[in-house]
Amino acid sequence: MNNFDSKFWDERFFVKEYIYGIEPNPFFKEHIDKLIPGKILLLGEGEGRNAIYGAQKGWKVDAVDYSGVAKNKAMELAKKSGVNINYRVQPIQSYNPIENYYDAIAIIFLHLNEQDRSILHYKIFDALDFGGTVILEVFDKDQLGKTSGGPQNINMLYSLNEIKNDFRTLQEIYLKKEIVNLDEGDKHTGKASVVRYVGRKLK
Repeated sequence: MNNFDSKFWDERFFVKEYIYGIEPNPFFKEHIDKLIPGKILLLGEGEGRNAIYGAQKGWKVDAVDYSGVAKNKAMELAKKSGVNINYRVQPIQSYNPIENYYDAIAIIFLHLNEQDRSILHYKIFDALDFGGTVILEVFDKDQLGKTSGGPQNINMLYSLNEIKNDFRTLQEIYLKKEIVNLDEGDKHTGKASVVRYVGRKLK
């Protein structure tokens, strides 16, 4: 499926269960736990698992996603968890975050075509406050053909060099291509090829 628009995601999320689980992504959790809570933006946040965790840790959370169905599930989860999050429904490609504002921005398995994601990555740099951190985990191009998750479109998968180039203006803290065993609900299960990145906007 190449047309990952709001209709696609509304249909995918329109089930009772949380299809990627309610626990935070492990890489996100590991690195957000190292930071002093402030303002965080989560792009392509889906059903809210990372947003809720961030809010529980004291972060002021802004989340953006294509899907109104996902937002409703995220807000329900936030209510059950006793936290508040600010959640906006909008195509990621047209979203323009506040500049020089966020202490952290996370992209966890958000997949766009090459042109759109490069533009988004530039917006992320502008949206970070000085000293702010990017946390990213996405599927590598070697994920093509695997059934553990991600789009089966080579142009929507990432490479180490693409991430390195797009975020070359940040201080690189962590950048690796890794084989991991996913256990994140029904849609992210099994051995997967991912790129993981952490970078910081220098003062």
